[in-house]
Amino acid sequence: MLRGAGMYLILVAIAWCALAPILWAVSGSLKRDGELGQPNLVPEQPRWANYGEVFDTLPLGRMLLNTTGYALCVTAGQVFFCSLAGYAFARLRFRGRETLFLAYLGTLMVPLTVTVLPQFILMRTFGWVDSPWAMILPGLFGNAFGTYLMRQFFASLPAELEEAAILDGCSTWQVYWRVLLPHTRPALMVLAVLTWITVWNDFLWPLIMIQNNDIATVTLGLIRLQGQYTTDWPLLMATSIIILLPLLAIYAFAQRAFIRGIAMSGLGGR
Repeated sequence: MLRGAGMYLILVAIAWCALAPILWAVSGSLKRDGELGQPNLVPEQPRWANYGEVFDTLPLGRMLLNTTGYALCVTAGQVFFCSLAGYAFARLRFRGRETLFLAYLGTLMVPLTVTVLPQFILMRTFGWVDSPWAMILPGLFGNAFGTYLMRQFFASLPAELEEAAILDGCSTWQVYWRVLLPHTRPALMVLAVLTWITVWNDFLWPLIMIQNNDIATVTLGLIRLQGQYTTDWPLLMATSIIILLPLLAIYAFAQRAFIRGIAMSGLGGR
């Protein structure tokens, strides 16, 4: 009992460390500017008008639609191309497969800042700077982590499924699309949720590529709320909470499939 109580206390402490900044942001979004220094978590007179002022100050609705569109396109591309590459590395036999996979996996160790400049030069060469293409195309064709995740899942599927499909006359594409891919839904859900969160929270790439408010993302909206000399912190916190809500809704919707995919793909520490 003592060991169980101690474990629960540790878990509560960890949960509080994770939730405290969010709770403070919710509290700050309902305060006036002069009240932020007060230590009370619950404001005496909550100011709900802060949330309405966000949409008057920023084209936040447009930014939410833009970010949703970018996230949908990149997530769809990542799920398709990473699953395709994962199937090839796990099931197809070709010369240099392991070497190519290890080399591709090694790109995970390359810092993001190293690839920003070459990608910017490419976008400028194609004339896509300050356009939606700059937000969609660089992440559309998969990445090493998604390919690794899908490869591990495809490799865990029984070989009998593929052998039976080949005996029935299925082509390589039909084996991938009709037989094996439906069994990878938990891994696809993990990849989709992680990709969506990454695109939604991305800040550095939109900051470099986008200047036009008509195609700006929600993370750029946070920056444009900060003035050179003063910042309306309650308004900034209200914007942060609005941006956070869609992510919470997506995770709540996909929670069971996400946890199941983490456990089955080996990312849970098994």
